[in-house]
Amino acid sequence: MLSTLAAKAPVRIKLIASGVLLALLLAAPALLSEFRLSLLGKYLAFAIIAVGLDLIWGYTGILSLGHGVYFGLGAYCMAMYLKLKASQGQLPDFMSWSGVEKLPWFWQPFHYLPVALLLAIAIPALLAGLLGYLTFRNRIKGAFFSILSQALVIIAVTLFVGQQGFTGGTNGLTNFDTFLGLTLASPSTKLLFYYVTLAFVLLVLAFGVWMTAGRLGNILKAIRDGENRVRFLGYNPVAYKVFIYCVSAGLAGLAGILFVLQEGIISPAQMGIVPSIEMALWVAVGGRATLYGAVIGAIVVNAAKTSFSEAYPDIWPIFLGLLYIAVVLFFPSGIVGAVKSAAARLSARGWLAHGQRGESGTARHAEGTGGDPVYPKPGG
Repeated sequence: MLSTLAAKAPVRIKLIASGVLLALLLAAPALLSEFRLSLLGKYLAFAIIAVGLDLIWGYTGILSLGHGVYFGLGAYCMAMYLKLKASQGQLPDFMSWSGVEKLPWFWQPFHYLPVALLLAIAIPALLAGLLGYLTFRNRIKGAFFSILSQALVIIAVTLFVGQQGFTGGTNGLTNFDTFLGLTLASPSTKLLFYYVTLAFVLLVLAFGVWMTAGRLGNILKAIRDGENRVRFLGYNPVAYKVFIYCVSAGLAGLAGILFVLQEGIISPAQMGIVPSIEMALWVAVGGRATLYGAVIGAIVVNAAKTSFSEAYPDIWPIFLGLLYIAVVLFFPSGIVGAVKSAAARLSARGWLAHGQRGESGTARHAEGTGGDPVYPKPGG
């Protein structure tokens, strides 16, 4: 009885906390300035990446330190469409400056929004599928896979920086005007994109919960905890690992789309090694294998990063590093894990004390009437 009640307490607390957080996010436009709301919208786009990372790291045990590439590819696909629209049929300005005389063939499909949206998700997923198949088939995992994912980041960043005439080089792509007839710089458009991003976060969360709640989630966790046993039981871990890796990369591409629409810029610096490592830290701070924790971690860490950089522009990385160290030392299961543990302990102690009081009172009453002690029935 007591263990059942203690187990239900974290669920109730999670529902209450989720409701409060959602209410705050819905009310944010009325509480924040336009600039702060834009930052929060960016954090929500990052939360989608964090959910995808939690699926492969928290549930499957695959630590990817190269998700900045998938995020960047999705963002560049969206930015290429926006850049062509802003150029109004002319050659994009950075191409003219670099001596390019004709629009490259691989830019042609991005004249069409449906194609750009599809490629923004499909290209990251296909690249992840190729890398995942080649590595997982050869049973490369752990730190070796993490190193390979960082090698992918180095290759991608070098390629995008070096191809100045095709990608904008270190400056990336920017100076976008409109999207579906909406002026990107308009406050009303920014408000719309904020709510659209929030809606996608909720959809991605629901999708993640649906995936992990059933048989697929159990298999992913089994791969994380004992891949050889899963193989012995007749499952093919490679197929599941490649699949979830593709899903995670596709979500990173989706986040890139929403990021560009709100920020109006994408450059190779935003898909480099440091951003890729920070993405994993969002999940670690929020709590692995929780999904909700990934969202909270992305918002908390990026909000702290902004606050520290504004208050201490010279030494803010030190404070951010101390935050990471504190979480690892004192909250190894992340924010959500720490809250769950504390809630379970407090609830169990409270109900245990109540149960003892009830039992002792009943016993005393029975003894006072001359009968045998009568103890409460389970559940009574």
